[in-house]
Amino acid sequence: MNRRCFFKIAAVTGAGCLVGKAAEARSTEDRSDGYAALVDLTLCEGCRNCEDVCAEVNGLPAPDYDDATVDDIQRQSSDKQWVVVNRHETSRGDVWVRRQCMHCLEPACAAACLTKAMAKTEEGPVVWNEDKCMGCRFCMISCPFDVPKFEYDSPVPRIMKCRMCWERLKNGERPACAEECPAEAITFGKRTEVLEIARRRIHTDPDRYVPYIYGEHEAGGTGWLYISPVPFEELGFRTDLGTTPLPEYTRDFLTAVPLVATLGPALLLGMRQARQGDAPRTDDEPATPLDGGTER
Repeated sequence: MNRRCFFKIAAVTGAGCLVGKAAEARSTEDRSDGYAALVDLTLCEGCRNCEDVCAEVNGLPAPDYDDATVDDIQRQSSDKQWVVVNRHETSRGDVWVRRQCMHCLEPACAAACLTKAMAKTEEGPVVWNEDKCMGCRFCMISCPFDVPKFEYDSPVPRIMKCRMCWERLKNGERPACAEECPAEAITFGKRTEVLEIARRRIHTDPDRYVPYIYGEHEAGGTGWLYISPVPFEELGFRTDLGTTPLPEYTRDFLTAVPLVATLGPALLLGMRQARQGDAPRTDDEPATPLDGGTER
């Protein structure tokens, strides 16, 4: 390999990596046109019908809300219960808050998944593909909302979480919880549309709501949005996430890994060949295939 050949190979390899990076950037450039849900916490009555419907549609065990003490604890979603509703004592009385996967616009769980088993769909939901999963559970570690759960007690464990009823969306239906909410506390539609509804409600009735839409910008934006009668700190929401999508903090580093892995060896090989090409070989030095000679 001479120097001219080396630089040709390096240029083609580098261009391929950069094209891949540009394609990735274009594919994640704008997620704001997918489906989203707005939860109006001034309307939620704590009936927990969404818990029951979610369990029924997804073949999960019946939820635990028959327990008389359920209102006194702060439950988290689990591998057996993808949606939970908790009661919070606030400065304006009791407020009920449902918790589920937030379906981030730029999900950290999908960015951390080595096999792309966790992925953001074009429709908006973040879903898990069992056939691709290698069981590393990086999605669990990376999620800022602590949502993906692992079936530790199953012989064939899966990652379990809300799918925003992705199968129903593909059939033109709304998520079951939005369809069956008796208080109409959940508004479902395109994200731009539900954001406009949230802004209009806040503007029209400023005494009813705090002037903030949770999820509009948190961690780059989410697919589940909330409006509330009290500051979100009182409801246990994370308010320290900032507005930058979490994958942005590692994207440049991870993009550079294949670039270094492919160009590094080529660069070292080219340097070696350039050095050997410049130095005359003595008769005592055997020719090698890399030198263009034949073995003796």
